Amino acid sequence: MLNSYTGHSDNIFALDWSPDGRAIASGSRDHTVQIWRPETGELLFLFREHQHCVLALDWSPDGRYLASSDTSGVILVWEAKSGEIVSRYQGHARFVRSVAWSPDGRFIVSGGDFGDSTAQVWEALSGRQVSMHSVQYRIFSVSWSPKDERIASASFDASVQIWEAFSEQILLTYRRHRGPVYTVAWSPDGTAVASAGEEGSAHVWSASSGQPLCIYRGHTHALKTLVWSPDGRYIATGGEDNQLQIWRASTGETCFSSPIQPSWIRTLAWSSNGRMLAWAYKKTIVLHELAGDDMMEADRE
Repeated sequence: MLNSYTGHSDNIFALDWSPDGRAIASGSRDHTVQIWRPETGELLFLFREHQHCVLALDWSPDGRYLASSDTSGVILVWEAKSGEIVSRYQGHARFVRSVAWSPDGRFIVSGGDFGDSTAQVWEALSGRQVSMHSVQYRIFSVSWSPKDERIASASFDASVQIWEAFSEQILLTYRRHRGPVYTVAWSPDGTAVASAGEEGSAHVWSASSGQPLCIYRGHTHALKTLVWSPDGRYIATGGEDNQLQIWRASTGETCFSSPIQPSWIRTLAWSSNGRMLAWAYKKTIVLHELAGDDMMEADRE
């Protein structure tokens, strides 16, 4: 463990490392997004433009902008250094639980929950809507493929769908979960998808065929968050059993497990160099150094 950060006054729901690894952004029920330096915990910028609980955020691929969303359905795109708002998107009726940039940084997909149940694609800097996906009930998580124009969306209806961003064509539906799916993420190479939810297991499956590649059953309660390592070899998961677990994506072998007290894990973020993992519970963010862990040492042998 490297250090912890406690700059928020209420529960933290969103974390994301900057692409260059020099900063972390965190969003909270206290209506703020804070950008801070991971090595020291120094607060670099405080963004106060949201009027409601911040649920999600995502850095643009070039690190210049942040997109952040809240429980009122508002999504703001703003410059990370100045806080200047460049677009305000209000296409959702209520909760926006997830936002993700396209690989080229031109578009954003956002997922609506209570009273909305749509995933919407729009131009990041103009706010012009270009498509809407409305065939799932309550969308908890969206993820844009790192390689092309496919989007994965996870739903309360126990499905994950892969669909084409601009035509809205459904390409594949994954239905092997036994309850709501709370989190979904593409592998870094764009060939696989990981998803997890209420049942407590995490599934890794082929993005082209939908066939399961690995099912991880190391948790005892609902999973709320997962993240791939930058090299695509590991996945970290956390949720309501207060356990952080890291496991091999190809086999499901547990590499690292640690109880987190006193609360469940709400969000995870892996640094771009693969050496640090950040997670949040209640008002606290913990940074963990992974370079010296047994999981890494075993791979060097």
